Amino acid sequence: MLNADWTHHYAMINGIQMHYVEQGEGMPVVLCHGFPHLWFSWHRQIPVLAAAGFRVIAPDMRGMGQTAAPKNPREYDVDHITADLVGLLDHVGEEKAIFIGLDFGAFANYDLALRHPERVIAVIGLENPAVPHHPDESPLTEYRRMGEQHFLHIEYFREPPRADVELAAQTRTFLRKVYWTLSGEVNYFDMFKYPPGTSYIDAMVEPPPLPWPWLNELELEFFVSEYSQSGFTGGLNWYRSMDMKWEQRKLFEGVQSEVPAWFIGSEADVDLEGFHGDDPISQMRAIFPNLCDVQMIPKAGHMIQLEASGALNALLVDYLERIRAAELT
Repeated sequence: MLNADWTHHYAMINGIQMHYVEQGEGMPVVLCHGFPHLWFSWHRQIPVLAAAGFRVIAPDMRGMGQTAAPKNPREYDVDHITADLVGLLDHVGEEKAIFIGLDFGAFANYDLALRHPERVIAVIGLENPAVPHHPDESPLTEYRRMGEQHFLHIEYFREPPRADVELAAQTRTFLRKVYWTLSGEVNYFDMFKYPPGTSYIDAMVEPPPLPWPWLNELELEFFVSEYSQSGFTGGLNWYRSMDMKWEQRKLFEGVQSEVPAWFIGSEADVDLEGFHGDDPISQMRAIFPNLCDVQMIPKAGHMIQLEASGALNALLVDYLERIRAAELT
């Protein structure tokens, strides 16, 4: 690990206590994670980007880690999440920043770029491209149909309290299994052989003992410790609010953002393979016509920050230096 000299901060932002980690000075870069992740998912990126001359800010996103977790799914809609990011910028005294995100964090950044482009220097999406709004069917309706045919994690998450209780009761087992399942080592879609109603933990394969080539026991234990305290309801509410976000995004159907965009995927990513259509990059370009570059990292899966840390860090530093040079000219 390179000079991990970060600082932890706690602040009231947009009506909730938010925890974020910061390191470095220079043009601000905000790192936004998905579920079930934390600011710590970026711990191999933060010191590298800071050493490259950037002010790196990595929040625990709403509902996860040491950031507050409202119980009502309505508090995880586009308005709340976008206001969290704007409030974070205001709190740290930055007019605008580069936003890097994966999974739900990527979509939060894309929403921000459409609603508040003046606060966004550029967006870098990992794994999850900006998919245009689908006008005819809400996402939870689509996923319910899929979940009637076979196990689907989103359908399993839909109704509390089953997932909340089961995952909290086996936090270490769940995180160990899900991180392995989301990696390039496993075909996520093998879980489709399980019938509706199967527990997520039961549907996943048993991973090999730690350490893995990209994750050790201590790193896993950090995630386990944090989720043992927070529980999973906050993270699950990001899924339970999908239809609310869908309704809010209707206002931006057909709208394009002039914010410069960049994209990094991995060849074994489950979302790119099965959840973003046949040509996800073209769909992203439809929203971000200034899509500057697209790169795919071989072999890695959805856990790209950990599975392919070196390759990802090199691409991120390259992109950030190019963004900074363009911004300063």
